[in-house]
Amino acid sequence: MRKFFAVALVASAALGLAACSETAQNETGEAAEAIGDDVEAGAEIAGNAAEAAGDEIANETSEAANEVEDERQEVEADAQDETKSDAAAD
Repeated sequence: MRKFFAVALVASAALGLAACSETAQNETGEAAEAIGDDVEAGAEIAGNAAEAAGDEIANETSEAANEVEDERQEVEADAQDETKSDAAAD
């Protein structure tokens, strides 16, 4: 009789663990999917920020190059005693 109860208790515990394990697996899968979604969203935000920063750098570099060219024309015009538009044509 004791052996029967021991076997029944072990079987009951095994079934309980199996059921718990399936639930835990489902919850773990859902959590992993949610984490993956969060990582993907974060990567997209970071990518957008990097792209915006790259655009900003390109615009600032272009403006700086235009200012340097403008200054070069002024210096050339002063050195050759001509107008800025004459220096730009050279």
